Amino acid sequence: MFRVGVASLLCVLALCVAPAAAAEVIQAPKFSAEAVLLVDPDGRVIYAKNAENERAPASLVKLMTLYLACEDLDAGRANVEELVSVSRHAASVGRYRMGLRVGEEVPLHVLLEGVAIASANDAATALAERLAGDESTFVARMNDKARELGLTGTRFANPHGLPDAIQRSNARDLAMLTGRLLQDYPMSRPLLGGQTFIYRGRVYARHIPLFSDPGGVQALKTGFTQEAGYNLAVAAWRGGQQFLMIVLGARTRALSFLDAKRLLHYGFVETGLEAPAVKPTPGRKSGRARRATSIRP
Repeated sequence: MFRVGVASLLCVLALCVAPAAAAEVIQAPKFSAEAVLLVDPDGRVIYAKNAENERAPASLVKLMTLYLACEDLDAGRANVEELVSVSRHAASVGRYRMGLRVGEEVPLHVLLEGVAIASANDAATALAERLAGDESTFVARMNDKARELGLTGTRFANPHGLPDAIQRSNARDLAMLTGRLLQDYPMSRPLLGGQTFIYRGRVYARHIPLFSDPGGVQALKTGFTQEAGYNLAVAAWRGGQQFLMIVLGARTRALSFLDAKRLLHYGFVETGLEAPAVKPTPGRKSGRARRATSIRP
């Protein structure tokens, strides 16, 4: 697996520079989201829009919850097969939920899948309580790790992403967090690439078109609140190389996916992995053919 150089990624993202000039100027598409960022395999910022603007991260907070879970698993402080007892607090956390019940004992790997795939807030809280004893102690760990990773624009208030005035991040920090999670703990990649899992006979599924699109998306986390809008953290591989992408504040779920698809295509063209679309020569195609090629991603 190709891994982004940590030093390179941290250095370039810290500067969050404007897209580097290419030999041939390629027109960037318009993005509807409030903030977007695309980083190439060398840590170079290919495209940035409001990448350091403070935003509500919504469920992208769960990337840090997963980071700390993977850290504890890697250190032997937790085991994927162990049973975790669900507290009254975890069972009462608001939507979106798996419907965990008070006193229920749930395998830790199910909680991980619930966080990564179902984006379940009750699973995130149950996981946090298992790893740190209580939610507030876990949040302190989240903020300590944010400082350690250089996420200078990020403040966590809970492990799930439900609205809190304190909880803020930006596209730059979330790209850094996504990159470090995938690099430091490769076990997170199949979690974030998972689309279904089964618990208590119920199938939990997420239907995300980016996984079936030929753009190479293999790891993805969504987030939504009324305050945040629709957020995405995406890792895509092309030719064995990893691209990181953040979309924040899209107006609809469909627009967040469309922005991501356009951004990836732009990045692949910019880095020479994909040929730019050839515009038809005026007068050379029939009216029907012109209409068929006039709508581009």
